[in-house]
Amino acid sequence: RDHGCDPRKMFRKVLLAAGIAYASAFSATPALSSIRVKSVACGATMGADGVSRREILAGAVTAAVTILPFAASAEIEYAGVPFLGGSDIIDVNNANVRAYTKFPGMYPTIAGLIAKNGPFSDFKAVQAIEGLTPAMQGVLAKYEKNLVMLPPVPEYVEDIFNNGLYR
Repeated sequence: RDHGCDPRKMFRKVLLAAGIAYASAFSATPALSSIRVKSVACGATMGADGVSRREILAGAVTAAVTILPFAASAEIEYAGVPFLGGSDIIDVNNANVRAYTKFPGMYPTIAGLIAKNGPFSDFKAVQAIEGLTPAMQGVLAKYEKNLVMLPPVPEYVEDIFNNGLYR
């Protein structure tokens, strides 16, 4: 799956921007009250600087189309979101401690130790956490296939202990 921008959403945004530009070019607003219309018959040329409404609209559409490639290249979704607690696999470097509640024996003690001592590059580094008892080592071994070590992402590491969800 491509994690870039959804073309349909981007098209809607461009249409919305063009619509707003169109409406603002052809409506009388307080911001444009100092601009006087030269010709009452056609109302197409503005007297303050000689710019036609069509030129303003064309400029707004051009600006919207020019911005489109930059907006389309923005990353809008973190590829590791499924591993933050929404699947059977947990990213130990980014997932909140509550994600471990689905694995009996992991929450809160082992999950807290993982969150406190990360980030980790591989499973052996997780097993080497100081303070793990042999029983905890056994629980970790049981769920080894459910743990991945993706690179830490600041937006998620910040909430690794407290994600702000309260019962």
